[in-house]
Amino acid sequence: MSDIDQVVDNEVEHPDGHRQQPVAQPSPGAEGAPAQAAVEDPEASEIAGDLDELVATAAQRDEYLALAQRTQADFENYRKRVARESAQAHERGAAKLAKEMLPALDSLDRALEGAAEDDPLLDGVRLVRSELMAALQRVGIVPFVPLGEPFDPTTQEAVAQQPVEGAQSGTVAEVYQNGYRQLNGTVIRPARVLVAA
Repeated sequence: MSDIDQVVDNEVEHPDGHRQQPVAQPSPGAEGAPAQAAVEDPEASEIAGDLDELVATAAQRDEYLALAQRTQADFENYRKRVARESAQAHERGAAKLAKEMLPALDSLDRALEGAAEDDPLLDGVRLVRSELMAALQRVGIVPFVPLGEPFDPTTQEAVAQQPVEGAQSGTVAEVYQNGYRQLNGTVIRPARVLVAA
């Protein structure tokens, strides 16, 4: 007999007449043997190694995904910032050019005011003025004439203040020079006005 299992050698006869085969009896202390054998099983250790490798790969994947998402967000922020800065540079360039053109436009306005109606050059001057105004409007620059509005020092420059019949005190009674601003509200040149006292 081995010291792991004890086998009953004698067959046992039951009262109904059939014989029972010997039964293997585990020896004391052999209960932990199957669990110990499972731990030392090479397939189980290979599966455990594969699981550890999968967990490590998943952690690395999550790290790379987070890095990719941060990089994408940084790129989107950079793209938006460059687009915003480009638009602002375009607006500054248009405003600078308009400031240089406005004196010529003012001269055309004075020529139109002082010209006789039968002057043959009048149509040409009107055409040139309308083309200049259209060019300014294409780049987002529009004139404003605050006649009759309350005086606003942020968009208007008061040349004089005097009592004007029929005008409410503090309002613009006369516009000497049109103001110009961009569509976003930035004033390129304030309007020069007479304010009613």
